[in-house]
Amino acid sequence: MTPSQDLLILSLVLNASTLVQCVMVLLLGLSLLSWTYIFRKAFALNRAQDQTERFEREFWSGTDLQTLLQNAANNRQKTGSMERIFESGMREFPRTRDRTPGDPGAPLDAVRRAMKAAYQREIDALEANLPFLASVGSVSPYIGLFCTVWGIMNAFRGLSSVGQATLTNVAPGIAEALVATAIGLFAAIPAVVAYNRYATDIDRQANRFETFIEEFSNILHHQQLR
Repeated sequence: MTPSQDLLILSLVLNASTLVQCVMVLLLGLSLLSWTYIFRKAFALNRAQDQTERFEREFWSGTDLQTLLQNAANNRQKTGSMERIFESGMREFPRTRDRTPGDPGAPLDAVRRAMKAAYQREIDALEANLPFLASVGSVSPYIGLFCTVWGIMNAFRGLSSVGQATLTNVAPGIAEALVATAIGLFAAIPAVVAYNRYATDIDRQANRFETFIEEFSNILHHQQLR
């Protein structure tokens, strides 16, 4: 092959050393898996946001709390995170109130604990696969850099068997190393961008959940005082 053909990306990949090829396959696999999680997380967060907004509209429209509880029980496949948090608190309130009739503060404390537990479960579910994206974003460039160092070492080792060192001798090895670095960046950049975006979206959802917990606790407190 001519030097120009040697520098074609496909030729560089096919003619790379076994170690570099294995690392390229690993990086491509990480990239494919991270893109899968990116799309799945985008759909999941959009669905969670829509469900939260729908439940908030229904909750603040004045619908009876028992009706909301019954709707949540009848449509478990369609309930969102905030609705499940509401359900956990709404179910805990009468149970604790009946067990502790002489302690007006006990039901509200139990409700808050129940909703906080449900809140944590929902946040954990929303954050699923985010650590993987963070790991891909932080590790992939270094894996690509390892291949870069390895390829440059091989290129310069090859010069020892050549009488006269020219750019033609070292270009394929260096180009092969840079291709591995490019693949590492290709895997890392989308993962970092997606992680930062999704982490921000989840923080916003978490703030809405915490605000709802406090507002719903106040509603139950007023009901208890009647």
